[in-house]
Amino acid sequence: MTSLPLPGPATAQLVTTLVRLREALEGARLPLAIPDSEPARKARAEMLDQLEDYILPRLIQIDAPLLTVVGGSTGAGKSTLVNSLIGQRVTEPGVLRPTTRAAVLVYNPADAEWFSNPRILPDLRRTADASIDPGALQLVASTAIPPGLAVLDAPDIDSVEEQNRTLATQLLGAADLWLFVTSAARYADQIPWEYLRQAAERSAAVAIVLDRTPPDAVDEVSTHLARMLSARGLRDSPLFIVPEGDVDAAGLLPSSTVREIRAWLSSLAADTSARQGVIRQTLEGAIRTLPTRSFTVADASHDQVETQARLRREAEIAYEAALNEIDHASADGSLLRGEVLTHWQEFVGSGEILNGLESRASRLRDRVSNAVKGAPQQASLLIDAVESGLQALIVEHAETAAARTDAAWRSLDAGAALLDSIPEDLSRASRDLRLRAEQTVREWQQRVTELIGAEGGHQREGLSVAMMVVVLGHAGSTTDGVAALGAKILEAAFGETATRRLAAEIRGDLNQRMLLLVDSEQRRYGDRLDALGVSAHVEEELRSAARQIDDIRFAVQPR
Repeated sequence: MTSLPLPGPATAQLVTTLVRLREALEGARLPLAIPDSEPARKARAEMLDQLEDYILPRLIQIDAPLLTVVGGSTGAGKSTLVNSLIGQRVTEPGVLRPTTRAAVLVYNPADAEWFSNPRILPDLRRTADASIDPGALQLVASTAIPPGLAVLDAPDIDSVEEQNRTLATQLLGAADLWLFVTSAARYADQIPWEYLRQAAERSAAVAIVLDRTPPDAVDEVSTHLARMLSARGLRDSPLFIVPEGDVDAAGLLPSSTVREIRAWLSSLAADTSARQGVIRQTLEGAIRTLPTRSFTVADASHDQVETQARLRREAEIAYEAALNEIDHASADGSLLRGEVLTHWQEFVGSGEILNGLESRASRLRDRVSNAVKGAPQQASLLIDAVESGLQALIVEHAETAAARTDAAWRSLDAGAALLDSIPEDLSRASRDLRLRAEQTVREWQQRVTELIGAEGGHQREGLSVAMMVVVLGHAGSTTDGVAALGAKILEAAFGETATRRLAAEIRGDLNQRMLLLVDSEQRRYGDRLDALGVSAHVEEELRSAARQIDDIRFAVQPR
């Protein structure tokens, strides 16, 4: 067992390591609903509270007064016991207690400096008045408490109010000494024994008060309770009996019934060595359990990172497939059917694209001039048809990717819970995707016109239409059919080399625009994962801090 207080350098090193551990725990968010992750969440929350409320302040100020937290079940008589120990009513018991209330800390006026500042329980607001705010800590100075000792009346550990239960757990985690109060009627209840089990595992200093015990049941109940304590690792915990009896007008028990408890606490306060022994026992036990519990959180962090990566990959796979499908379908000529094909045939037949071409296109012009029968607006109609086809293609495959990702995520508990926690329906494409796709295609078409205009002069609209047809059908045949005719027209205007260069540039521009659109759809899933705050570095930070705590403890153990 570590010997506390540690030598100065070792204490400083331990404090530094514990601060590192606290920072790692704060970063160890466990938001994904992974099976069996709840114990790790609970361990993380408990360690953060204990480091902040007890271990660090106690390690830094080892000579501070001994803090005794009086805890227990509803109806066990904790507040009455505290009032009777003090000899005055400082906390409201029984039915007079509000649904929620502040914890009450009683200390000697000489020790005020230890508790008026947030040395311990820094997140609880200090107040001198009774309060129903569970986020407050009522401070009561009383000369009935000897210097070197403080008594804190905690809420019920089994309260119907969750805030009270949470606060009770936090306060017990900040205690040097647990004064656990139960009654003859409820000493075998499960909830108190879960707390006592944790105390035994952490070697916390615990004393048991068997309150409200009928005189004729004292021997039987106390014997049974002592056996239960021994079986659960608490054999050395003092056991005090408070017999059942009436309270006076102030709500206090007869002084004789609490004399033994008061004398024991006073002796701890008066004996520096005994008081330090209790403090060291609890502090050492709390520090000793940190590495094991930290590894539990580290394992859970590892699972979080892996699950997050799996969910991210599922989205990537679905949207990569969508992008590939869009790329293939926009290049294999499948869009050059239906309305697009009709308008292309009308457009070529009109002879618009042939007007003004250089003499090198004369033979091609002669071949198609007899088929001229269209009107100038055919180019615009063809552009609109291309826009409509590309837009529908994008939306179709984005819808498919969204549905695939949603299904893949819902196959995992973590993914299903995450999807259910957000208001947006990610199983469908974004509501504004159709408009964004339309805008993207128009911008691409404008870019085609700009590039062709730099090469083709006043024939840029007709040549732009031909280039779109070639780009949308370049993976198909280029020697006959729709795209082939477009290619011949372009080659007649620009030459084969320039045509290929322009087609490649325009195709690349379209691919990049499709990539950005699909990526924006995928980011809806990725953004949800990023917002979880899961860190890949936390696992090793936790393990490193845990190992160093053990190294420091073992280095100062007596040989």
